[in-house]
Amino acid sequence: MDKILSVLKDNPRLSDSQIAAMVGLTEEEVGERIADFEKSGVICGYNTVIDWEKLEETEKVTAIIELKVTPRKDTGFESIAEEIMAFDEVESVNLMSGGYDFSVCVAGKTFQEIAMFVAKRLAPIDSVISTTTHFILKRYKQDGILISSDCEDERGADIL
Repeated sequence: MDKILSVLKDNPRLSDSQIAAMVGLTEEEVGERIADFEKSGVICGYNTVIDWEKLEETEKVTAIIELKVTPRKDTGFESIAEEIMAFDEVESVNLMSGGYDFSVCVAGKTFQEIAMFVAKRLAPIDSVISTTTHFILKRYKQDGILISSDCEDERGADIL
C-alpha cells in the first residue's frame, strides 16, 4: 500500500506537512499525491467514527439487511445497487457471495422505522426476492477502531 494512503487510513486529520515528515516527501509532493488520489477516486472520502450510544440525545438504530435478488437482464446487479443506494436511510451497499446477493446497512431512529423501510421501500423493488434483517445491538469495533472498551456481556448479569 502507498505510504501516504497508509498514514491517511490511520489518521486522516494529519496535515500535509506532518504526512511529508512521516513518508520522506515534501509537503507539496504530499498535497499533489493526495489531490491525485482524490481526483482518481482512490480516496473516496474521509470518515469520522462516532459511538452514537454515548450521545444520550441521539436515537439511532442500525440494521444489516441481506437481500436475495434476481439480476436484471441488461444491467445485472449494478442498477439494483444504484436504486438501493439512492435511499437516504442506506449507509452502505455491498455485493457479496453466498446465500444472499447484497448486504445493505441501514440507519433509522427506531426498530419500527427500519422495519417499515424494509417492508415499504426495499422489499417492493422489482428484483428483490427476499430480505433478512439483522439489527445491530452493540458495536465493538468499526473501521478498525475500537468503539467499546467495556466488552462485558450484560445478558443475565443479575441472574446469579
